[in-house]
Amino acid sequence: MNSKQWSWFMLGILLGLSAQRVCAQSIPLRYAQAYSAMRSIFSLPVSVAERQGFFRREGLNFKVVVPIPGGSDKMIDALHDDTADVTHIATAFLVRAVLNGSDAVAIAGEFNNPIYSLIARPEIRSIADLKGKLLGLADEAGTITISTRKLLALHGLRDGDFRVKIIEGTPARFTCLRHGDCEAVPLGQPQDLLSLNEGYRLLGLSTEVVPEFLYTVTAVRRSWAETHKDAVVRYVRALGGAFKFIRDPAKRDTVTKIIVETTGSSEAIAKQTLALFFEPERGVLPQQGEINLKGLDQVIAFMGEAGNLKAPLPAAARFVDLQYLQAAGIK
Repeated sequence: MNSKQWSWFMLGILLGLSAQRVCAQSIPLRYAQAYSAMRSIFSLPVSVAERQGFFRREGLNFKVVVPIPGGSDKMIDALHDDTADVTHIATAFLVRAVLNGSDAVAIAGEFNNPIYSLIARPEIRSIADLKGKLLGLADEAGTITISTRKLLALHGLRDGDFRVKIIEGTPARFTCLRHGDCEAVPLGQPQDLLSLNEGYRLLGLSTEVVPEFLYTVTAVRRSWAETHKDAVVRYVRALGGAFKFIRDPAKRDTVTKIIVETTGSSEAIAKQTLALFFEPERGVLPQQGEINLKGLDQVIAFMGEAGNLKAPLPAAARFVDLQYLQAAGIK
């Protein structure tokens, strides 16, 4: 080995040792992601933060714990059984878990005002045609099903006018529709756009009846966060950076590529999804992970209307801890 080769060899060793030291010094953080969210748009903020290095820049050794099977209640279980440190969860299930004794709390917003499409088989031309048909819905306590039932009621269909099969996750509901086991289902992106390309019919949107609410948040256990404040603040700051990146028109091609890679959709569908969110601005994503307390109050009101909560209804502030957003410089 000549002197030049020896120099390159030693440089490689030094770089390797440096990488090992960085990894050893970084803070481990485990994020629980639902199996149902893996191939949907709802994985986007964390996927961007991970792929663009925002977690790494904050000194976090961030790992996604997947898949966590089942519904949102399983996300809370992952926090309590030490499967994960942080998780995403639909707000209705966070509220239910806290009222049942969990010390889970929201530390950042992930999705506001989700756009769910009620998609039906091609031969079904209107919501009225769903009378007596089988619908694949999400958990009855969640905002997806609450908003879908509101949409159906707006068009004259009440409980008992149709049959229901509970199916967690947009990908699984899309499969039910494709296999002919469901005649209509609520779908998020990109599956709703894919379904339209395949000839299925759009009957209505959740935003017709639920214009504003807080859909999903990042949650932790209060007791864990109190002893890991630095890690939580770093996570929130990295997530905020991801939202800014997603919203930057100059980064649109990169975000499109990430959607294609994480959801399996085409580039055209990915672009349609982003246009749905931002052209015009529909408030689907937070600016930097801020928590919309008004939107959370609306979720709690919906749960009361659906009979899932009894009066007096709790205030949104009970389910959030804003100190980590504030420490990260996010209001």
